[in-house]
Amino acid sequence: MDSIPGVASTRRPAPAPVDQWDPPVSGEMDMQIVRDGTWYHEGDPIKRKALVQLFASILRRDADERYYLVTPVERWAIQVDDAPFVATQLKVEGEGESQKLIFTTNLEDTVAVGAEHPIRVELDPATQEPSPYVLVRANLEALIGRNVFYQMVELAVEDEYLGNVCLGVWSDGVFFPIDGNRA
Repeated sequence: MDSIPGVASTRRPAPAPVDQWDPPVSGEMDMQIVRDGTWYHEGDPIKRKALVQLFASILRRDADERYYLVTPVERWAIQVDDAPFVATQLKVEGEGESQKLIFTTNLEDTVAVGAEHPIRVELDPATQEPSPYVLVRANLEALIGRNVFYQMVELAVEDEYLGNVCLGVWSDGVFFPIDGNRA
């Protein structure tokens, strides 16, 4: 698609090859991603989605479980309260074991659930409240929003998983338990 002179491009940046870069840690940046997916800088929300998408394109989570904004020459630690993205929409293609669940995040990433993009559900030990996630890309997950999780629960079936019968969903031929039952 050709660009139009005088009109800014709205094409979002693809994720950078941050896994190929290994700059030293430059320090802590006053940036935070809260549980609802809002990004803050110096205490103020970043309101321009295109700017958040740009930051997200250089985000990675390292082996130390910290999140960093990474360039070829710098690596700045940021705070992430839960997950850096939130799955805000669910599209279902097909049905049964061959159905595909496709999530869209708050930053307009689309993720087709399957072996490379699994769903996992953590249960709060005290309340047993579920926190469902989908892997978006290399070690970065999206928290599945509550209303989207309820849509997914409507698709749930009982099936065997690691020798136990549990409640879960199928996507791209893979069964994902969603009730917290793990062998």
